[in-house]
Amino acid sequence: EVQLVESGGGLVQPGGSLRLSCAASGFTFSNYAMSWVRQAPGKGLEWVSVINNNGIRTSYVDSVKGRFTISRDNAKNTLYLQMNSLKPEDTAVYYCAKDRGWFDGIDYWGQGTQVTVSS
Repeated sequence: EVQLVESGGGLVQPGGSLRLSCAASGFTFSNYAMSWVRQAPGKGLEWVSVINNNGIRTSYVDSVKGRFTISRDNAKNTLYLQMNSLKPEDTAVYYCAKDRGWFDGIDYWGQGTQVTVSS
């Protein structure tokens, strides 16, 4: 059974930082690209970032480029999202997701972790 468990969310002031983690199990983590997707209050899902299976290739939505960094540790079956210079508009539930392949759709989701950026 595929399981994706996010952690690391919370309340942070504008300009602050958070690091999200996603512990993966139930599949061969090192074989798959992984994504972060978010949903702001009252809005639809927004793809944030993707990393390929070996961590060499990454991609980001324009609104987070230069502020967020996606990474992975295949030895620990863990995905990360380092978020710096956070803005109120980054407030959302952040979901870890397993991709079918590089930009080939998502087939499993985590339960999400809340990130709130507010003073």
